[in-house]
Amino acid sequence: MLDRGFFLGFIKIHILYHASKEPIFGVQIAEELARHGYSISPGTLYPILHRLEKEGYLERSSKVVNGRVRKYYQATAKGKLVLEQSKKKIKELVDEVIEEK
Repeated sequence: MLDRGFFLGFIKIHILYHASKEPIFGVQIAEELARHGYSISPGTLYPILHRLEKEGYLERSSKVVNGRVRKYYQATAKGKLVLEQSKKKIKELVDEVIEEK
């Protein structure tokens, strides 16, 4: 079992990555995270989404789907910038840890 607290940064980067490609919603991103081995409850996921929105990395919009309001999140310019900066750090980390140059 993965320690969610330890992998929180990875989870945030996954969220930003997918939200930079297209608007995402909670169930969709939870399924995507599960595909990568992160079992995350709604009680953990939604506070992360709300925090990323509050910090200016995501913006939220609402749309009625099948009679229910669905909240969508999309990366802001600030979110895309931090994602690009993260990619550089991820590459450095992979080079050091995985490739052990």
